[in-house]
Amino acid sequence: MTAFTASSPFQRDRSSQSSTAHTALLNGEVLLSTQPHSAWGGAITAQMYLPKTRSHVWQEITNYSRWVHFFPALVQSEIVSRSEEGERASKRKRLYQVARKAFFLLSVQVEIYLNVIETIHQNTRQQIQFVMEKGSFQDFSANLQLQDYEQGTLLTYSVKATPSIPVPSALVQEAMKLDLPSNMKQMRQIICAS
Repeated sequence: MTAFTASSPFQRDRSSQSSTAHTALLNGEVLLSTQPHSAWGGAITAQMYLPKTRSHVWQEITNYSRWVHFFPALVQSEIVSRSEEGERASKRKRLYQVARKAFFLLSVQVEIYLNVIETIHQNTRQQIQFVMEKGSFQDFSANLQLQDYEQGTLLTYSVKATPSIPVPSALVQEAMKLDLPSNMKQMRQIICAS
């Protein structure tokens, strides 16, 4: 697991840090960066390279029922409504997800309704925004972005969450740092096999 600065993989100047991030991405590493969010929440950004076209990756990740295969704690993921908007090729969906996670001796189930906005930006990148409508969190939002990178696609996934149960921010971020890389690698394995 390698730390990165927010702009390093996007910089093409090949400075030492961006060159290291570039090599790590192409070697299959998931790069992580944590940010402060709230006293009881966490925020993390993960990046990974997929040796597949952006259109192929987009088809896979917008099939939200498949997310139960990407994220093992997720036991249900389904679209409950959808609509299309205007000329920017923006699509809105309402997504319902249920996850179960064991922490020490405690097992927790969370459910969430998310407003999902899928957008194509001038055919250079695609983005999905997830905003909590209601659920088992004080707040939750995520942003997933795809852009062409080398011969494949760079996927950047940022999550901010504050659980309803007060847990110190450091513990929330540590749990995210432990779970997200393996989930992202599983996502890559499934997408690349299809």
